[in-house]
Amino acid sequence: MPSGPVEGLQVRQRLEALEENLSPYASRSSQSLGRELPETPSPLRTEYQRDRDRIIHTNAFRRLKHKTQVFLAPSGDHYVTRLTHTLEVAQVGRTIARALNLNEDLVEAMSYGHDLGHTPFGHLGEETLDQVYSEGFTHSAQSLRIVEKLSREGQGLNLTWEVRQGIISHSKPRGDFLDVKLDESLTLEAQILRLADSVAYLNHDIADAIRAGMLKVEDLPEKANRTLGTTHSQRLDSLVTGIVQESWPASGLADEAIDGKPVIGMDPEAREAMMELRDYMFQNVYLPLGNTNQSEVGRDVVKLLYHYFLENAEEIPPPYFSPGADPDRAAVDYVAGMTDHYAIRQAEKLQPGITQGAFQSVPLE
Repeated sequence: MPSGPVEGLQVRQRLEALEENLSPYASRSSQSLGRELPETPSPLRTEYQRDRDRIIHTNAFRRLKHKTQVFLAPSGDHYVTRLTHTLEVAQVGRTIARALNLNEDLVEAMSYGHDLGHTPFGHLGEETLDQVYSEGFTHSAQSLRIVEKLSREGQGLNLTWEVRQGIISHSKPRGDFLDVKLDESLTLEAQILRLADSVAYLNHDIADAIRAGMLKVEDLPEKANRTLGTTHSQRLDSLVTGIVQESWPASGLADEAIDGKPVIGMDPEAREAMMELRDYMFQNVYLPLGNTNQSEVGRDVVKLLYHYFLENAEEIPPPYFSPGADPDRAAVDYVAGMTDHYAIRQAEKLQPGITQGAFQSVPLE
């Protein structure tokens, strides 16, 4: 497409001008700290919109459709996968950003990229790679590595600083993560991602656990049900509303002035109910699922693949491995990038019968 006529329309400049109507605390694409490699601006998109589109078109993003959220390689059509989780995080995050007059495009871009580094079999696979790899492994650091080093045949996506910050900082500790002091350098949009991620996964994991027959709505903590509601939509609405109410000074529309930079939080009642639900899910869903035979098989699959490719690095395709590269790092990158289905099939080829029929929904041929 000829660039002259499009540039004459000044589409990007108009979009950037609209961002001037955002909260004074919002991130603005025209004021981004930039990319590691300078690029000519797009005539049609802001910098954050450009990042969003780059992430969506990666193979890593596509593979999320066959990566575990909570239930390993589920046979049911309606269980959440990493891809549907990512879309829900983006939806929740954009709703909060729009309500608070912050940058939706930035929230959307970092939402799409935040879980690109998740392993096959979800957190179970993440914990296994962390145990076997001497340098340690976290999915947030791997997500950043994917966008910086591995995508586009090893060239990376050259994303803006703000999107990369949101990706690396989205993970949260167990317990009351809202009580953890935030890094003051975090953009408000990155803070939104942290909460949107938690709100999304807590609610769809409850739905999946009910779908799997692991619990019933009436089994959930009574106070949390009373505070947040008993349906998926009621809980989501209550938690998002609690975030917006508590974080209203970030909108720049509050009646009273504030001291310093505002933060994204959640009103105390909703926060207490969310933490109660989160603790309940750890005790009754997450931890029990991590102790099943299927989970043990998943761990064995990840270990087998890691050790095999560590010893046979020449079989690892580029961009994960090339002559002279570190075979340990390459094995981690390759195995972490696999979908549940692909990992199972590869493991069965190397050691027939290793999965013991634990993943019957996955064709092995």
